Amino acid sequence: MPLDPELQALVDGVSQLAPVDYAAVTPEEFRARFLEHLVGLGRPRHATPLPLAAIEDRTMPGPGGPLALRVFRPAGADDGRPRAGLVFLHGGGWVMGDIAGHDGVCRPLCHATDAVVVSVDYRVAPSHPYPAALDDAAAALEWVAADAGALGIDPTRLGVAGDSAGANLAAALALRARDTGGPALVAQVLVCAPLDLTCTHAASAVRGPESLLNADAIRWMSGQYLAGHAPTDPYASPLHAPDLTGLPPAVVATAEFDPLRDEGRAYAARLAAAGVPVEALDFPGLVHGFVGLRSLSLAAIAASDEVWAAVRRLLEPRSL
Repeated sequence: MPLDPELQALVDGVSQLAPVDYAAVTPEEFRARFLEHLVGLGRPRHATPLPLAAIEDRTMPGPGGPLALRVFRPAGADDGRPRAGLVFLHGGGWVMGDIAGHDGVCRPLCHATDAVVVSVDYRVAPSHPYPAALDDAAAALEWVAADAGALGIDPTRLGVAGDSAGANLAAALALRARDTGGPALVAQVLVCAPLDLTCTHAASAVRGPESLLNADAIRWMSGQYLAGHAPTDPYASPLHAPDLTGLPPAVVATAEFDPLRDEGRAYAARLAAAGVPVEALDFPGLVHGFVGLRSLSLAAIAASDEVWAAVRRLLEPRSL
């Protein structure tokens, strides 16, 4: 299917940027390049007000010091009825991104799922390489589980979610929670997830100029995060986990013009083979990070709404 026409201008703008020399680029230069990319996004074309009850910034003690969180509460959350809870991990290739930059993902996620969403401002590489981000994510999940009542969350309906690098962390967090005895999860939500940090899948993916991401960038970002750590460690590359049984039900979303598509589909297939309920959603005509491009594309709105609807189904209370 052709690239979504509304995203074509974005792709054209990115393709006109000077190529990155990944052998020499510094993290600071890479982040500046990303900001240049954001400027090229253009003016929002599709503003969709999404009423929420509240958005609150919190801080908790983290493994490396105070850890910032942003708590999104859905409309009507003051009715006293506990909601499901989602710990959300933002994207940014493990080297950039923050909770403020992902409001545009967390707001519609909260609104569509009627869940309390807790976005985590985890530490990023290369200053804080693996496993710092995963340790922060695990600490946040434990904090949410322990304080579920105060947060208005039903502790029996906890999930983890992420996009891009955050989806890698969400998958790893689900594995770690299984292996360490909790907290118990009812959902893992993986959107455009890098799941094989050997980059074997990304390198072999055939994607044209429509892709916003390439194998060289994925290798560089993975290298910053791993800092020499084995890329086959399952907590770094969940696709390399020898056993996926016992993991929480999953929503795995992929996009046609994303070099990470193949590993996402492979992980969904392995989850299903291991007996894990999984809803695999693949979106033609879309690019990496489509859940963050709602303001630019009606197709991205429709796709992300479909993903969040699947998440809501996973989080619904189960009758005994």
